[in-house]
Order: sequence, then structure tokens, then C-alpha cells
Amino acid sequence: MNEDLLFLPLVTQIALTFCLYIYLGMAKSKAEKLGLVNQERRALHHDSWPDKVIQINNCIRNQFELPVLFYVLTIILWLTETVNIYIHVLAWAFVASRLLHAFIHVGSNYVPLRRKVFMFGCVLLMMVTLMLGWSIVMAPNV
Repeated sequence: MNEDLLFLPLVTQIALTFCLYIYLGMAKSKAEKLGLVNQERRALHHDSWPDKVIQINNCIRNQFELPVLFYVLTIILWLTETVNIYIHVLAWAFVASRLLHAFIHVGSNYVPLRRKVFMFGCVLLMMVTLMLGWSIVMAPNV
């Protein structure tokens, strides 16, 4: 199995973050054109923007929480050559959960569903972490 393929879900997660930044820029531009921004406060105060802009911004902030652990785990797995089919499946499942989480977050923002999707992704990363720990413990001493 080509271990380098593990970087595809990582790149997909990064692409999601960039797409959200583009969406945020479009939402901010629209809000400014509609006069919905408090111009005197916008540089320093989060609440100067309409709710939709804050909602997208919060979603972007989420991309620098749990996904950061995913980035670190991906690199460690690759460096330690402990990538297998199960890791690939879990990595793609995690990224799918992040895509769904972002879709909910910038869409309906229904928190109970968003929380369930978040927790699912968190459990997936816990599983990856346990698999990594197991492979390190079980590695033959050289």
C-alpha cells in the first residue's frame, strides 16, 4: 500500500479550510455592500459583523481545533510507516465528518446534529491514536 496516499485526506481537509476562507470573504463583501457592518468597530470587534459572517468565521476557527490533531497524527503515522487500510478508512471518515460538520455549521447550524458529527470525528481520531499507540508499543525493538 502506498503510504503517501494518506496525505490525500489531509489535503482535502486543508482544501475545506481554504474554501471556507473564500466563502467568508464573499460573505463579508456582501455584508459590506448591504451596509450590515459597523465600520467603526469592525477591526477589533467580532460582533460588528452580521450573524452569517460570524457563523462562517466560527466554522473556520473549528478547522484549527480537532483537525490539527489529525494533521499531527497523519504525519506521525507516515513517518513511523504505520499506515494501513484501516488508517486510510478512518482518515477519510474523519475528513467526511469534517465536511459534514462544516456544511451543518455554515448551513442550518443545528447544534445538536453538529455536536454529534463533531463527536463522531473525535472518536475516529481517538481510534487512530489508539492504533498508532498500539503499533508503537508492539514494534519490535531494533
